[in-house]
Amino acid sequence: MSKKLYHEGNDYQQTPLSEIRKTLKKNTLLETFSFQEETPGDQIISISSPELTCICPFSEFPDFGVVYIKYAPKKKCLELKSFKLYIGAFRNIKIFHEGVTEVILADFIEAIDPKWVEVIVEMNPRGNVTTVCKKQYSEK
Repeated sequence: MSKKLYHEGNDYQQTPLSEIRKTLKKNTLLETFSFQEETPGDQIISISSPELTCICPFSEFPDFGVVYIKYAPKKKCLELKSFKLYIGAFRNIKIFHEGVTEVILADFIEAIDPKWVEVIVEMNPRGNVTTVCKKQYSEK
């Protein structure tokens, strides 16, 4: 049994995440609405979508997963239909799971400007391996 080492640029090509974000913005935008706070304290909003699909840069096979977002709004909340369309826009993008997490978090922070947010990307098992990527942000 021989072992194959993958070499970036030779066996696969990794697109810069900034380019992926530009592509997503051409196709979909995360829309918002005003958050109306009536009482003190943080409101915690949790959303998820089991419809994440992207393409593995190595195998070019589709990957499937679930996105979980938990956040405390400051002035804006995420409009859910735009989130569904945004997640669907990953369908034909070649990206690693870690990159998906980075892109979703960056776009979410840019659109919502929350007090804090946590993004979890949980990919379905492939080859008996499950990937869970989690990243958090909070304003300082």
